[in-house]
Amino acid sequence: MSGPTAEMVSHTSGGSEVPLLDETIGTNLHRIAARWPDADALIDLAQDVRYTYSEFDATVSQVARAFLQVGLAKGDRVGIWAPNNAEWVLIQYATARAGLIMVNINPAYRAQELQYALRQSGCRMLIAVPAFKASDYRSIISSVRGQLPALEQAVFLGTEDCPIYWPKGL
Repeated sequence: MSGPTAEMVSHTSGGSEVPLLDETIGTNLHRIAARWPDADALIDLAQDVRYTYSEFDATVSQVARAFLQVGLAKGDRVGIWAPNNAEWVLIQYATARAGLIMVNINPAYRAQELQYALRQSGCRMLIAVPAFKASDYRSIISSVRGQLPALEQAVFLGTEDCPIYWPKGL
């Protein structure tokens, strides 16, 4: 996946002693991974997951390719409805690398709030955990899915119906 050309990148910056980096998130990750391949990039003690920068960069590329293989295209919106976890970070970087827009959905949302957020954002895919605290996300999504014509796919982390590649047992 190649990054945008200089003509395609758009940004503005105010006064600062430290200039903005003139690179995409994906390019930045590639650069960091090349410079410090064996340094820790992501550690999630609760999940017993640890990635070096080299592993993290490679995994982000695999997840980005998986997004494209399931039919998402540059500019599409992907919702994430989950608490903080290793997959959340991978999704954040992978959506950026694939040219997708990640939409953060508050894990405390109930059906009506979820429906509103998904309708307003136009997410084509929603990635969620099956449940969080006392909320059964599967049943909540099922209850609103009929009113969300743009939502083509809802997948649940840690289950077999998740087509996104999760190495290291995620």
